[in-house]
Amino acid sequence: MNFRIRYLLLALITIAPLHSQDVNPEDAVLKAFHAISSHDCHAWVEKISSPEFTGRLTGTKGFNDCAAWLSDSLNIWGVSPWGDDGTYLQAFDHQYTLVKPGNYIKLHIPIRKGEIVLNYDYVNEFMPGATSGSGEIMAEVVYVGYGISAPELGFDEYENIDVRGKIVLMEREAPLSPNKDMKKFKKWRKYSFHQYKLENAVKHGAIGMIYNYGPISNPNNSYVPGFIYVHVGDIVVNDIFEGSGRVHEEIVKKIKKNLRPRSFNTRKQVSIKMVTEHVSEATGYNVLGFIEGSDPILKEEVILLGGHLDHLGYCHELIPGANDNASAVAIMMAVARALKSENVVLKRSIGFCFFGAEEQGVVGSKVYLENPPVPLDQTLCLLNMDGVGAGDKLFAMAGKNFPTLWKFIKSANDRYVHRQLKTGYSSNLARPRLDAARFMWANVPTLSFYAYGTPSAYHTPADNMDIITPEIMEDLARIIFMGVVDIANAEQAQFREKIGATSKGDE
Repeated sequence: MNFRIRYLLLALITIAPLHSQDVNPEDAVLKAFHAISSHDCHAWVEKISSPEFTGRLTGTKGFNDCAAWLSDSLNIWGVSPWGDDGTYLQAFDHQYTLVKPGNYIKLHIPIRKGEIVLNYDYVNEFMPGATSGSGEIMAEVVYVGYGISAPELGFDEYENIDVRGKIVLMEREAPLSPNKDMKKFKKWRKYSFHQYKLENAVKHGAIGMIYNYGPISNPNNSYVPGFIYVHVGDIVVNDIFEGSGRVHEEIVKKIKKNLRPRSFNTRKQVSIKMVTEHVSEATGYNVLGFIEGSDPILKEEVILLGGHLDHLGYCHELIPGANDNASAVAIMMAVARALKSENVVLKRSIGFCFFGAEEQGVVGSKVYLENPPVPLDQTLCLLNMDGVGAGDKLFAMAGKNFPTLWKFIKSANDRYVHRQLKTGYSSNLARPRLDAARFMWANVPTLSFYAYGTPSAYHTPADNMDIITPEIMEDLARIIFMGVVDIANAEQAQFREKIGATSKGDE
């Protein structure tokens, strides 16, 4: 007998009796629970954040290759496709910008016989504008505070100052915080968006922008051909303020306190070079998987697990996005495999949403909500994860908004894991920074998890495997797994409580 055939027959004889025996549902759950391992989570994060997938900027081949690899994994484990036309992919129109080497920002200081040029360090002192136009400019710098023109609020930082042909220096966000005065902040919210600030600078004739933001990379902004911008930190900002008779920190405090513009011409010359390539027509994807429940009635109710698959690509070096957000993808993979690896009973259905373009405007979750595979009123909740791979403690946003949902998660941790896990309340008024925000606006009960407590990195090349703590991923995967099983099999699972309020506002 052929050796290969003999081997397969022996394997079938060995395996068949195992499937014919009845399995205790509790034993199956515990076996799957203990099969979730930090080793697997670590290996998946390493794969996802490797150069093979080029940083997973949505629209690029690297992102698409990662989505295909993830789809293959779900298929192998028996998770059903839930996307377009029987695939795992939900497509949407998209555009993106590639950042290439050769970028700089320089401060030119005139002296008697020429000038001194300060060259700033990549990553430590500046990061390229991830949707900047390509080109080189040199001009005077005008400080414009938060870059806001809001005549209805009696606040216009471009009033009585000419920025035509110049470079504007501005702050991120708005001079009000949503946590300080929610009602007042709503009037300012639309002015906190990166896109507004850049487009307003263009509208007033500026040729470039120095954005006091990090310095980190962030592809969540508008693209305007020929408009050059860069992200900087305190070193560059303070150098530009030097000799102006003003102190940057004090100016910002005065703007916030009095809500009055403090714009001025710094009389400093800066040159900026950005090397980019913009792709205006591309396709983005969400990767969607589904496990159908066993109960003929309860299976119509769906529990969602979510986390974004994308990251920043190259800017101009690879930004791996190991913690943000390969860690969440790995945890979702661990839960999906565990739910399918044993005879785990799930009366309700489970949906897996690996969102695209979260980093580029939180687009993928918006597309999902506009085209959900099941009606949103059949969606019980979303358990979202973002930045869950670096830390020794866990936090779940909005547990106090949805206390009944939170009880399932807290109970799973208290009974099986015992990791420090806290929660809080979310007003959800600021611009969307998480996929979770869009679901809360759509009245879908949502918890969003992150890890903290150990050194981390955000939107820089240092978000790599060096900062990953595999044990926190194993613990969260186990908490989510047990919480999902308990919710799926609970007699009652209604979480749409009216605790506090959320507001979509203007986008």
